[in-house]
Formats: sequence, structure tokens, C-alpha cells
Amino acid sequence: MRHRVAGVKLSRTTAHRRALFRNLVTALLEHEAIRTTDAKAKEIRRWADRMITLGKQGTLHARRRAASVLRRASVVKKLFDDIAPRYAERHGGYTRVVKLGHRLGDAAHLSVVELVERKGAETEQTTQKKKPRRRDRGKEAPAPRRRAAAG
Repeated sequence: MRHRVAGVKLSRTTAHRRALFRNLVTALLEHEAIRTTDAKAKEIRRWADRMITLGKQGTLHARRRAASVLRRASVVKKLFDDIAPRYAERHGGYTRVVKLGHRLGDAAHLSVVELVERKGAETEQTTQKKKPRRRDRGKEAPAPRRRAAAG
């Protein structure tokens, strides 16, 4: 029974799973938005919110704890200098998960994890154009096939 057991396993060993989440949360804080699967996105929310909470504390101990998770010193600096002051008045809920649909190759559910008040979010949404679907690109739909006459 999994009573009160938090987190997901994602069919990985503990070391692999921890390395995966460290890489993803570092990329999220560096780029402020990443695209990944739904299960990973939901777990990354927890990790990222903890890192931003450490950034809001601003102490040396909090900086060292964040550095033990994040992969690059430049991301730790960005977290404490740029990201954390943005959320000074906010009590949690620093990230947003937006579902995108299915991936073409393996039909995995995809999502975008982004910081709630990230810079340039308004301009990206207005300038994005929707790509036409594959069958709509420059061709008309093929005529329906007819069965050959039996006999």
C-alpha cells in the first residue's frame, strides 16, 4: 500500500529519477518554460516550487540547499537574484502546467511547465501561429477508396 508516499517512480531507479528531476528543474529555472510529459511535469512543479521558496528565504543555507539540487551556479544566481524577488508577495503556486496533447511518435501526453509571472509570456502567445496539420499542407484530401467489384 502506498499510504502517504509522495512522488512518482516513472519506472526508473532512484538515482536516475533524481538526476532526471534535477536536470528538469534546472532547465525550467534557466529557460522559465519547458515541454515534457504530464507525469514529469506534475512532479517538477513540486521541485520548482521548493527551489523558489528557498530563493525567497535568501539565506546562505538556502542558497547551499538550492545549489545541491540545481546543476549550474548561474541558475542558482538567477534564482536568488531574478526569480525569487518576482514572487515576494506570492504564497506558493509559482508554476503552471498547460496540457498540449499527444506526441506523434509514441502518443505520450505532453505538457508545458512554466513560471507563472515569467518575462515575455504575453508577447510569445500573441506571436505564435498555429501550424497546419500534416494532411492539410498544400494538398487536398485524397479521394475515398472504392472497393473493387467482386466477381
